[in-house]
Amino acid sequence: MNKEDLRIVFLGTPEFAVESLDRLYKGGYNIVGVVTMPDKPAGRGHKLLFSPVKQYALEHGLHLMQPANLKSQDFVDELRGLNADLFIVIAFRMLPEVVWSMPKLGTFNLHASLLPKYRGAAPINWAVINGDDRTGVTTFFLKHEIDTGDIIDQEEVAIAPEDNVGDVHDRLMMLGADLTIKTVDRILEGNLSAVPQDSLGVGCVPTPAPKIFKETCRIDWNNESVRVHNLVRGLSPYPAAWTSVDKGDGSDPVQMKVFQTAVGALTDLPAGTVMVENGRLYIACADRLLEVLSLQLPGRKRMSASDFMRGCDLSGWKIAE
Repeated sequence: MNKEDLRIVFLGTPEFAVESLDRLYKGGYNIVGVVTMPDKPAGRGHKLLFSPVKQYALEHGLHLMQPANLKSQDFVDELRGLNADLFIVIAFRMLPEVVWSMPKLGTFNLHASLLPKYRGAAPINWAVINGDDRTGVTTFFLKHEIDTGDIIDQEEVAIAPEDNVGDVHDRLMMLGADLTIKTVDRILEGNLSAVPQDSLGVGCVPTPAPKIFKETCRIDWNNESVRVHNLVRGLSPYPAAWTSVDKGDGSDPVQMKVFQTAVGALTDLPAGTVMVENGRLYIACADRLLEVLSLQLPGRKRMSASDFMRGCDLSGWKIAE
């Protein structure tokens, strides 16, 4: 079978998935259907927002499906009617077996970690939050339990000390597209032997990468500075780490987002102490000062700490409980 005859259904939603879809489309692979999430209302006007994958499918005339229920008979029948040989899943929802077991060549997923490490919804965030110096992408065949299927292939990439999650996301998006094409070509060639994750040996211990919630993003200044710094990196630019600040003027505390930090000097100041020195903004952690380099207050745009302090007196500021 050649790539023009291989009938592919692509399932994905965010920008991360679009790069792989684009490579497949422009590479001449036969995409017979695209499945993405239903439109969601967004903003004050609750205007329906298209997913990046939907936008791409519409722009390129691809057959689009947006099922609210992946088990609905209408969707299953439409999907089966496409007579696909292979399903490719990238950053989508958990699929029921009636869907992932449908194509004769199987369903593979591209996951943004070196499985079995970081199984779950937010693998890129947790790799940076935990201070890892490497991560990667994995293709694997789907099975019942999420992110546990037999591994087809992996590619590794370094995480630099200055990288934030946005940097790593973009790097993995490109690397993942390369691996997606490589995996499809291996399937076409019949040159494939998937490996169970529990056979990978020492060091390949399953770890979770749960969904990021608002409270996950709250900074605990009682932690060591490197841990706080990595939390900021692992949540920047989105959804962003935050802390509650009392401005000392009698107003209610406000939530300040923190996008970029640098580990500073040792300190014996109480954790959470806000300090301005030589035009720089510092907050004390358990062991060291952490310099805040980029921040955002409610109703204001993101800006450097130096620009922010030019128009704001921080005397009296403290971290609120």
